[in-house]
Amino acid sequence: MKDVLDEIKRLREAYHWTEHDLAERAGLPQSTISTWYRKRQIPTILSLDKICQGFGITLSQFFAEDKESVPLSDDQHELLQRFAALSPEQQKIFLDLFRNLTSV
Repeated sequence: MKDVLDEIKRLREAYHWTEHDLAERAGLPQSTISTWYRKRQIPTILSLDKICQGFGITLSQFFAEDKESVPLSDDQHELLQRFAALSPEQQKIFLDLFRNLTSV
């Protein structure tokens, strides 16, 4: 089973995010995230769900033992990573644009 705190750190570093960046995207106080590491506390499932939303992944993907629970092409994986790195406002703009491009 994965170490939850190590996985959060691995994902955060993969996105080149600070704890502050993650807290902002997940809608959690940075002090909460810092406390998890300082006291080696496991986040609640509600907090972990917010963390996953911040990363743009599901809880299932977070806990998947393989790289991802749903097979993605390299392009799809890159798209999700780049989308997750956007601010919430940029994500909304992108989704609106994408919806307009794909509505036929």
